[in-house]
Amino acid sequence: MDDARQLLGGFAQLAQALAAARDEDARLEVAVAAAVELIARCDHAGLTVNQKGRLVTRASSDDLVCRANQLQTELGEGPCLDVRRDQNTLVSPALSAERRWPAWAPRVHHDLGVDSMMSLLVYTDEHSYGALSLYCAQGSRFDADDVAVAQALAGQLSVIIAAEMQIDQLGLALHNRTIIGQAQGVLMERYDMTADQAFDYLRRLSSTSNRKVAVLAAEIARTRRLPEPG
Repeated sequence: MDDARQLLGGFAQLAQALAAARDEDARLEVAVAAAVELIARCDHAGLTVNQKGRLVTRASSDDLVCRANQLQTELGEGPCLDVRRDQNTLVSPALSAERRWPAWAPRVHHDLGVDSMMSLLVYTDEHSYGALSLYCAQGSRFDADDVAVAQALAGQLSVIIAAEMQIDQLGLALHNRTIIGQAQGVLMERYDMTADQAFDYLRRLSSTSNRKVAVLAAEIARTRRLPEPG
């Protein structure tokens, strides 16, 4: 009971720290530090982004996660490359006997001194996905309780990142809408168009030039003339 109460208190403190963090990078650092603190056998933690097969460490407790990610990229195999394809949570209780990654697992075990690891999916978008990577040192292995706490933490991290992505997308949409409105104003003033005619013109120009409406609108708003053909 005391352990459960302590764990709940740790998650409550984590929520407060995440709310107080100044930006997304700071929130990721807080979450990574919390992983090492809250998961009993976790010695190293990091948030890894997979961008079309290229692994980028967004936040980490130390350099080990970066080195493990570099090995995955070099060898073309590893949990952060497989987590989305196979399942949301990948656990390797003993890397010394791991067969899924025959090149990567022994290197991490022998070179980096890791016995057990977990990789948990935390978000996906059109071009990338992120995973929470957790490692424990030789002589220790993750158990079922560690997996349960890690999944709870990954779920909380998923909510944070999803909210950040929605805010970013909303900000971009509002910016694009403003730029398109400015371009419509230029077309209406210079070519005696209505607002609907100006927007239809932008859409046709986007289709024939294979350029995004927002890009064309920004050029028109900046130069106050039509884009050059081609």
